[in-house]
Amino acid sequence: MESLKKEHRIMLRFRNHPRIVQTTNPNLHIGINLDHCYIYMEFASKGTLHNFISNFSGQPMPEDMIRRAALMILQGLEALHSRGYVHCDLKPANVLLFPSKIVGEPWDLKLADFGLSKEPSCTNPRSLSSLSGGTKEYMSPESLGPNRVKMIGPGVDMWALGCIVLQMYGGYPVKMGECCYKWRLPRLVSPLANDFLRRCMALQPSRRATAADLLKHPFLHIYKNARDSSSYH
Repeated sequence: MESLKKEHRIMLRFRNHPRIVQTTNPNLHIGINLDHCYIYMEFASKGTLHNFISNFSGQPMPEDMIRRAALMILQGLEALHSRGYVHCDLKPANVLLFPSKIVGEPWDLKLADFGLSKEPSCTNPRSLSSLSGGTKEYMSPESLGPNRVKMIGPGVDMWALGCIVLQMYGGYPVKMGECCYKWRLPRLVSPLANDFLRRCMALQPSRRATAADLLKHPFLHIYKNARDSSSYH
């Protein structure tokens, strides 16, 4: 219940943002027997980014499609981070696909599933303990350590974005220890993509680029007009 309340609260906070999934009801829905709780939200008729990537069977998606996906994810992250939120469980299964509003494009993306997200000024010990969750393949090194609660910041989402981009290029995670994964890429990527990934996945969180910085990266430059038209105030 608390997790759903938080998720619904965040969705309401970003009402009308084009990169955040929208709730269609200002209230949670409680089941008749009080044994279920629901959030009514818009229907992602194109599925998830995870499903879309799976269709390529380990082969890379077209690079222009990867750039567009990375751009839209970054637009959602920049909105969250600029207001003090951290997603904390960013992965392809939590990125939803909708029919595109741009002619000729296959879909538009929106971030979803904020049950593990960190809210601004989160100091409640019970709330902080829930931040130790996530999907290990996409978790940054600092979020797996003994001080992971203290280390939760925007950098964990930037690392996860790098993992997603690697996966769109055909990369895959390899388990290196009890809970640590390293992503492998079976083929070279373009120099711009390589620099983009390097900025996402610096080992030190303080050295990772911010979402606002990466929105200016030349890897995404071809979608500058789309980025500008999707600005949110």
